[in-house]
Amino acid sequence: MTSRNWVKLFLNTLLVGGLTTAIVGFIVRWNEFQPYFTEFKLIDILSTLIWLIVMGFLFSVISQMGFFAYLTIHRFGLGIFKSVSLWNAVQVVLILFGLFDLVYLRYENFAGPDDSILPYFGPAAILLVVGLTVAWYKIKQTNRDAFIPAMFFMIVVTLVEWVPVLRVNEQSWLYLMMFALVACNAYQLLILHKLNLQSEQDRQKRANQSPAKSKNTANLKKTKKPSI
Repeated sequence: MTSRNWVKLFLNTLLVGGLTTAIVGFIVRWNEFQPYFTEFKLIDILSTLIWLIVMGFLFSVISQMGFFAYLTIHRFGLGIFKSVSLWNAVQVVLILFGLFDLVYLRYENFAGPDDSILPYFGPAAILLVVGLTVAWYKIKQTNRDAFIPAMFFMIVVTLVEWVPVLRVNEQSWLYLMMFALVACNAYQLLILHKLNLQSEQDRQKRANQSPAKSKNTANLKKTKKPSI
């Protein structure tokens, strides 16, 4: 990827994170922010909006760190296992293990004596549905081999990025960070191949222009009067 397209990816992902966090933040914490709107406290609304956008930028940076870390891990995995099918099998096991831990460990650590385990399936179900949807779109845009890696990234990598909030288990922050990470991760995953293709076209365009530029420079050197 060219540096220009990398900057484009970085800025657009920041925008996705900021907008998603701002929208979801007002929804999941509406009980807290509702008086600002009913009493038309414009300063409070704007300050809250700015704070949510800044938090979204932070979530976006975490997402981008996870994305580039996974690209490196994916290459290492292919190199270590020497087989795409074997590496995919390992990723499937890690996906199942991650979803199980998301339900079981949260239930064991945060559930009360009389609490049901069913509510703890909610975040795992959302993550699974989103992961399947994004992976399906990815294979429609690229090829079938992208399905398992896309699922792994959308589920396991999102879980790793989500850990700081999962350990606290505060409901509003739980969903606020989850939707921001999912949106940023999905955007990066679905746009990556397009940016790579555009980068390759840009390099090819520059390569085609280089011989003509070199030829023009050579002609100028031939016609230039010698200095004394």
